[in-house]
Amino acid sequence: MIRKVLVANRGEIAVRVMRSCREMGILSVAVFSEADRKSLHVRYANEAYCVGPAPSTESYLNIDRILEVAKQSKVDAIHPGYGFLSENAQFARLVTKAGIKFIGPSAEAINDMGDKLTARKLMTKEGVQVVPGTKENVKDPDRLKSVAAEIGYPVMLKASAGGGGKGMRLVHSESELVSSYNMAKSEALSAFGDDAIYVEKYITSPHHIEFQILGDEHGNYVHLFERECSVQRRHQKVVEETPSPLMTPALRQKMGEQAIAAAKTVNYVGAGTVEFLVDDHLNFYFLEMNTRLQVEHPITERVTGLDLVKAQINVARGLPLPFKQEDLIQNGHAIECRIYAEDHQNNFMPCPGKVLNITEPLGLGIRTDGYVYEGYEIPFHYDPLISKLIAWAPSRAEAIERMKRALYEYKITGVKTSIPFLSKIMEADDFVKGKYTTHFIEKNMDFLLSEGDCSDYCEDIALLVAYLDYTEKMSNQAATSTQKTPAQSAWKDFARRRNIIRF
Repeated sequence: MIRKVLVANRGEIAVRVMRSCREMGILSVAVFSEADRKSLHVRYANEAYCVGPAPSTESYLNIDRILEVAKQSKVDAIHPGYGFLSENAQFARLVTKAGIKFIGPSAEAINDMGDKLTARKLMTKEGVQVVPGTKENVKDPDRLKSVAAEIGYPVMLKASAGGGGKGMRLVHSESELVSSYNMAKSEALSAFGDDAIYVEKYITSPHHIEFQILGDEHGNYVHLFERECSVQRRHQKVVEETPSPLMTPALRQKMGEQAIAAAKTVNYVGAGTVEFLVDDHLNFYFLEMNTRLQVEHPITERVTGLDLVKAQINVARGLPLPFKQEDLIQNGHAIECRIYAEDHQNNFMPCPGKVLNITEPLGLGIRTDGYVYEGYEIPFHYDPLISKLIAWAPSRAEAIERMKRALYEYKITGVKTSIPFLSKIMEADDFVKGKYTTHFIEKNMDFLLSEGDCSDYCEDIALLVAYLDYTEKMSNQAATSTQKTPAQSAWKDFARRRNIIRF
């Protein structure tokens, strides 16, 4: 039985896992750093324990301290969320050794799929098609040159232990190969403690499509269809949707079968994601497997009607999957936008700070997975993700319009966010037509960074004018004073940022 779960994570994913636990009658335990003492996941949980200072290496990555809290709070299981320790084989191994259930795959499966070179070897052995390239760590520059020449430029250098775009370099010619290789090795060592690098053919204009899979301890496997993840910036996903505009029934069946074959290779148990690259001719290649819940899992939940966290917990309980592949269908279309505290006009720099006001969108087909609230100080120590906004509708065209409406309703003041940038994505011709690849943002950057019409902010202006009127009446300063009141300063700053009036 699982009666109490420790969520070894923070932010929106910790809250999301705890919500499913509450619905299942399971108590939740939060862990937090000193910087997250006032975070929503701390307030939401039944119990909460500080595990260290703000740096993640001293808190959310502190395995000994997290296990100490798990034993102290007498939990039955640990859910790792995503990021941090979610794909750490040693953590999964130590959790199991402590007599606590790890809600996820085995340490062996994490280890095999976490190392991309090992995964490529396993997939090739099982007949799963991988991107042409090496299946070993390339240590010799001469070997590097010969492989690149053999498979043809451009090539991609990748860190074996990598993820999130770190330790990756696109190389167009031999003249830049060695320097790019050295930079990739250095970045990989810094980010992952492992400088192993491999080479693969760069697929020009690819689509990045992933398949959600579920497996149980009884050998049952299903896929929950695909997610299109090609809207990326610096190899990090920004917008996801399902179904993929590229997909055909025949291609879906082939890719789904390959995803399940990949999971079976490592006796995978729980929720995971098999990622593919698809070229212009609909040839697809295994990219990697993420041995955890994905950031974009809500859109799969929306079109299938399943709760993936509940499914993870039930699998961890030893229960068989209650459905077969033929029982699953895709209903309608769902899109997810990742809302970041960042300044897209300043090279997407993170913008931590205090949230002054927040109004989340509501209405038919809208879901928001977030963790910030009015007065909350977004810390600078972690990923600047504020929330995930999900829009569902019967058709793709309706889902886009619904997302545009939801982004318009989403109001956050105090910090800059990616909402204007995401709104422009929904208006971009390539996205609306579904004719986009992983180069979408790069190709459309001028349009995506352009300012919107002032009429877009009429509601903001009306609200601010009302606020100004109130604060001016309450001010004790004389109307003739040369010193600006706080309200006047706020208006000036607002107008500058919105590009409404020149001062």
